[in-house]
Amino acid sequence: MGMLTEFKEFAMRGNVIDLAVGVVIGAAFGRIVTALVDKIIMPPLGWAIGRVDFSELAWTLAPARLGPDGQEIPAVVIGYGDFLNTLVQFLIVAFAIFMVVKVINRLARKKEAEPAAPAEEVLLLREIRDNLKK
Repeated sequence: MGMLTEFKEFAMRGNVIDLAVGVVIGAAFGRIVTALVDKIIMPPLGWAIGRVDFSELAWTLAPARLGPDGQEIPAVVIGYGDFLNTLVQFLIVAFAIFMVVKVINRLARKKEAEPAAPAEEVLLLREIRDNLKK
């Protein structure tokens, strides 16, 4: 039972739950960005540069052929179109994370800039000091 209790305490800590929520939201955001790139950004871009579907761009190193037993051996290809799609997805995610971090940093700087009000004890000590000077 000790191990189960220890695991429950670990799993219920705020950091672990925050991390789990971040992973789930990150995965959902990744799917949104993938759909954005594959379905919205790349089709018009491919159309604008000559009716190209980026997901189908590839270099064929060896064409498909029939083996000695009559079975088809698939072509050996480098799918650089998928790489381009993934690169655009990465740039969008990186920019979004950059913007979030920028906002968080701006908010943190504003909090640091505000001077903290002195504690009541400090004010009392200052009054005592001033009275002793008189």
